[in-house]
Amino acid sequence: MSKWKKRIGYGIGDLGCNLVFSTMGSYLLFFYTDVFGITAAVAGTLMLLTKIIDAFADTGMGLLVDRTHTRWGQGRPYFIIGAIPFAVFTIMTFIVPDFSMTGKIIWAYVTYTLLNIAYSVVNIPLNTIVPRLTSDNHERNWLVSTRMICALLGTALVMSITMPMVDFFGQGDEQRGYLITMSIYGIMALIIFVITFMSTKEVVPPTIHPGKSSFKEDFKGLTGQAAIFFIVNFLYFALFVIRNTTVIYYFTYNLNRQDWLTFVGLFGILSGLPMLIILPWLQKKMSKRNILLLSTIIYIVGDLLIYFGKSSSFLVIAGLAITGLGIYGIFGVTFAIQPDIIDYSEYKKNKSISGMIAAIQGFFVKVSLGLGSFLIGVVLKMGGYVPNATQNSTALSYIELCFIWVPLIICLLIGITMWFYKLDDQRAAMDVELERRRALIQ
Repeated sequence: MSKWKKRIGYGIGDLGCNLVFSTMGSYLLFFYTDVFGITAAVAGTLMLLTKIIDAFADTGMGLLVDRTHTRWGQGRPYFIIGAIPFAVFTIMTFIVPDFSMTGKIIWAYVTYTLLNIAYSVVNIPLNTIVPRLTSDNHERNWLVSTRMICALLGTALVMSITMPMVDFFGQGDEQRGYLITMSIYGIMALIIFVITFMSTKEVVPPTIHPGKSSFKEDFKGLTGQAAIFFIVNFLYFALFVIRNTTVIYYFTYNLNRQDWLTFVGLFGILSGLPMLIILPWLQKKMSKRNILLLSTIIYIVGDLLIYFGKSSSFLVIAGLAITGLGIYGIFGVTFAIQPDIIDYSEYKKNKSISGMIAAIQGFFVKVSLGLGSFLIGVVLKMGGYVPNATQNSTALSYIELCFIWVPLIICLLIGITMWFYKLDDQRAAMDVELERRRALIQ
């Protein structure tokens, strides 16, 4: 199997995920309130409660992957198993049934919960499979970088074409427009997952013979380096959601540049593409820890450039470009260290727990996304923010706090946490020992 066939085949799996995941993050709340017809309070509660259910689904899926042993591998079969349910529940979530209000709310809860579970079925294996695709560390970096690029392109695609597609297919009927658009996304995702299944092959077996183990026994396989990985994930996704949510407030009210919002949304995504493209090359020259530390510094420089240059359009755009490089550098390295964390549990604790590691990572990500959104709401309320009105100086300062200073502090915390990451120095020893163990069990 050619390297690029495997890289692209694996990477586009996240494009399939993001066709739906990014749409959920950007448009689902609006769909529920303005198209489906439920109140913002009900929709907000629905999305919070389903996140809790989703966290348990991630955990269950992670444990299931660890206990799956087929001729197709541990994680790979789930791309096929989950593809059709993922497409079906994507479509069902955007159907507006002719029910009573209570019936519609029940429909929304059931369909969105099932969609989240189907997402876990395809996404958790995508997070666990890299150590099984190759034992070459550089090739792993390429796989992860290709995946991150595809995820970014999927997000950019959703941000740029979703509403035009809704308008085109709906012709004034938003229910019809959303349903046709999401049906197309769901079918595209199904096809992509089949391609990912066909383009990948799990060729690196775990060094531990399959056997029955309890959750408690698997939990003992976690290491201190895994804890660092979980904390960095938590901090990164808090940075991501706070930055992406507050950008609309900062440009609308602090800079009075609401006309820039479409440009800023796409530019903020695509400005990180160069970093993801050169990341495999950087990882040959520098340790992952140092690349991540460098990325936090890059982000902070761009953040400060926006703050001090806010009266200059050129400096603001330059700051956006620099923060894009920084945030996607953090993003890429955060996922690139996951295979090392998985291998380290095999090396240090003699435990093959890739599914559990992915599940706990997913749990921290979802908690982070929820708390990040909650924090923004609290801070804006403290500042006296009033929607669709001219903001007073206190409200403007609190918006600036959310957009500039909270992300800067989070970057510092990421850097401090990553300072204690030690697996770059142990990678060579891990490779030798794990290959020795694999030779013994063959």
